[in-house]
Amino acid sequence: MNARPEHYRLGDRLEITRVITGLWQVADIEKNGDIIDPEKGADALQEYVRAGFSTFDMADHYGTSEIITGQLLGRYDNKGTRPIAFTKWCPAPGPMTSEVVRAGVMDRLDRLGVARVDLLQFHWWSFEHPAWLDALHELEKLRQEGLIGEIGVTNFDAAHLHLALADGVPLRTNQVPFSLLDRRAAGPLAELCSASPVRLLGYGTLCGGFLSERWLGQPEPDEISDWSKMKYKRFIDTAGGWAPYQGILTAANEIARKHDMSIANVATRWVLEQTGVAGVIIGARLGESEHMADNARLFSFALDNEDHERLDAAFATTNPLPGDCGDEYRKPPFLTASGDLSHHLDTMPLACEKTAVPHRDGATRVMSGSEWEDIAGYCRAQKIGDRILVSGTTATAGTDRAVASQDAGAQTTYIIDKILAALSALGADAKDVVRTRIYLTDADDVLAVSKAHGRIFGAIKPANTLVVVAQLIGDYKVEIEAEAILR
Repeated sequence: MNARPEHYRLGDRLEITRVITGLWQVADIEKNGDIIDPEKGADALQEYVRAGFSTFDMADHYGTSEIITGQLLGRYDNKGTRPIAFTKWCPAPGPMTSEVVRAGVMDRLDRLGVARVDLLQFHWWSFEHPAWLDALHELEKLRQEGLIGEIGVTNFDAAHLHLALADGVPLRTNQVPFSLLDRRAAGPLAELCSASPVRLLGYGTLCGGFLSERWLGQPEPDEISDWSKMKYKRFIDTAGGWAPYQGILTAANEIARKHDMSIANVATRWVLEQTGVAGVIIGARLGESEHMADNARLFSFALDNEDHERLDAAFATTNPLPGDCGDEYRKPPFLTASGDLSHHLDTMPLACEKTAVPHRDGATRVMSGSEWEDIAGYCRAQKIGDRILVSGTTATAGTDRAVASQDAGAQTTYIIDKILAALSALGADAKDVVRTRIYLTDADDVLAVSKAHGRIFGAIKPANTLVVVAQLIGDYKVEIEAEAILR
C-alpha cells in the first residue's frame, strides 16, 4: 500500500516534501536545441503535484527549468497553496556587490514569475576567492527584504559550511551528493547538522539510474550517452569499479525483495534515514521517465538493523570517495559529467593579482586589500626567486571586518583560503608550502585550529610552529604566516 510523501519543515517559512523532483535533466534534454514547450513541461510537473510531490529543484543553468516551473506556479495563487520551487544561483567568482547579488536573485524571480524564491541555493566554484561570504551576507539582506524565503548552499564542504554559520549567515540547507556509493555526507557534514539548523538535501541518490534493477548483474557498459550517467560512472570507478558496485546493488536487491520494494526505494530510503537529511532530490526526464508511484512507496517501509548490516558489509568492499562533498568540482579527481575541470578553474579570476616589486629585480608581490597593508607598509605575500613569504594573515573580510570573531577554527579556514589565494597569484599552491606559523590567543582553540590546518596540509605536512599569545589586535583569535618554495 502506497503512502503519501512525507513533509519536512525547514525553519519558519518553508515546508517541503521529502522527495523533491529534480529538473537538472531538462538541460540534457535541451542540449541539442530542442527546447521543451513550457506549457507541456508544466503539465508534466502538474502530475507530480497531483501525486503529492509538490517540491521542485532547479538552477539558473538547468536549461529552461525555471521557466517551465514558472508556468506551473502561475496556475496557483500565492497564498501558500502553490508548489514549492527551489533554484540555484551559480555566479562566476568575482566581486559580489549588493547590485550583483540583487541582479542574480531578480533574474531567478523573473524566470519563475514569483515575488519570492522559496529556497535560493548558492554555489561557489573556488573558496580561495573570498567574495562567496560577501554574497551570502547580501542574500541574507534580500531574505530580510522578503525576496527570499530561506537560503541554502550547494556542494559546500563541512569546513566552509561551518565558517558561514560562524559568521552569522542563517543557512537552512546544503545540497550535496548522497547515495549508497557516495557516503561522504555521513561524516563531518552529518556531525555539523547535528549541532546546527542546517539540513542536507541529497542528490545523486540513484546515481543517474545505476541504482536500479536495470543494471543488476549487467556487464559494464562500453559507452554512456547521457550526462547524468557519465557523471555517476565516474563515481562507480572511483569507489572501486564495477564489481564492488554490483555488490552494493545485490545487497540492495536482497533488501528490496524482503520488503517487496524496488532497489531505488531501498537506495533512497537509506539516504532519507541518515543524520541531517531533510529530503532527497530525484531527477525527472519530463515526458520520458516518471516514477511517481514507485517513489510514493518509500514512505510505507523502513530499513531494519539487518538491512543496514547487509549494506555495511557491501560498503566495506568499496573505496571511500576522496575529499569532502563538493571537492569533485574543485580539485582532482573531478567526478563530474565532463570530467577534468582544470581548464574551467584556470579561467576563474584570482582573488588578488601579482605586481612587480620596484626596488627588487625579479621579485613579485600580491596585496589583499587590507587597509593595514598601506598603513604599515607591507604586502600579503612576496616571491623572491623560488621562495614565497606570506605575511601574518588574519580572517579579515574586505578592508577591516573580522570574520567569525568567536570561532578560531572558522577563522583558520578563512585564513588558509587567503594564503592559498596569495600563493595562486604567485604560481604556487598548497603542496609548495614548507612552513607555517600559527599564533592564537586561547589554548582551548588548539584542536579546532589544528584540524582546520590539517584539512589542507594533512598530507603535505610542512614544518609548523604554534604559539599561544596574550592578544591579537581586534576580534582575531588566530593569525597565520606561511613560506613556500616553488619546485
